[in-house]
Amino acid sequence: MNLIHGVGEFFSLDIGTNSMRIVQLSGGSQHGWALQHFAYVPIDARLTQDSSEAGKKRLGEAILGAVSQAGIKTKNVALGLPASKTFTSIVETDTLPEKELRKSFKYEMDKYVPMPMSDAKADYILLGLSPNNPAKTEILVSSVSKEYSESIMEIIESTGLNIIAMEPEPLAMARSLAIPGSMDASMIVDFGEKSTDIVIVYKDQPRLVRSIPGGFQVLVRAVASGLNIREDQARQSILKFGLNQNQFQGQIFRVLNAHLENFASELAKSVRFFQTKYVGGKVGGIILSGYASMIPLFIQYIEAKTNVSTMNGNPWQFVKLNNDQQQALLNVASEFAVAIGLSERSND
Repeated sequence: MNLIHGVGEFFSLDIGTNSMRIVQLSGGSQHGWALQHFAYVPIDARLTQDSSEAGKKRLGEAILGAVSQAGIKTKNVALGLPASKTFTSIVETDTLPEKELRKSFKYEMDKYVPMPMSDAKADYILLGLSPNNPAKTEILVSSVSKEYSESIMEIIESTGLNIIAMEPEPLAMARSLAIPGSMDASMIVDFGEKSTDIVIVYKDQPRLVRSIPGGFQVLVRAVASGLNIREDQARQSILKFGLNQNQFQGQIFRVLNAHLENFASELAKSVRFFQTKYVGGKVGGIILSGYASMIPLFIQYIEAKTNVSTMNGNPWQFVKLNNDQQQALLNVASEFAVAIGLSERSND
């Protein structure tokens, strides 16, 4: 996986459970980004689960259709890898001159990859000196199985596209949503369809990356069962009424609260872990993404449960859009955190 190097002209591809997002930016981090091309294409959730040759072909055709819809000409693509398919951790090693450190760590990396190196693709980023101990350097290590990575590469490259980088989705998400220069740490929470990604960013670097099972789909099924309604009705009700206790005699809130209590406790656990590891470090804010930013009163609920200031994230915070782009993205803008983060990989 290419995690950090400049990659020339390219576009980003984020294949989600129910939709596909494509983004191409111009500019850079120093002078600002501008949106050049984008596409948002709903897909059948079964499409990405179909491993048959016919299924792979249909997925490839859907990707090409999205690229054409976006009006993108380059063949180079940076691909997001689901957290469920990757393993990412932050480790410490003795501080050495960078050249020596890279040489030595190359032979140590297998200790931090949870599978034989012959079965994995792995890469790392030097984060810099540990905030706790300058005698230690922190390194982010990420890996994915060769079986999965080669399978998705085969699908995409069979369309004529060229994968020039793959990156775990939580890292891309953090790049677009984090607020640079913050003295306190920020916890970025992406509440997805089937799972939740959590990244704590401190001193402009990821210091904790984890994924927990359970996402919006769990809430939908719980409300459908609890209120004896169809899942599509449950989905609409959650997105319309959210955690408002004055709606449906408080029934939706009671069902959701039973599940979100555990969710909030996982967030609090992440805060405690970070603040125990980084003495003096403080999680000063929680930034919500995905369905967490769409459910009414979710901000207030998480803030009350964690006692941490909470806000919705804005993945477009560093990207210039014209009026037509703003209108086209109005209903789906919050879903582009991973795609934008992939596109904001520095070429400077």
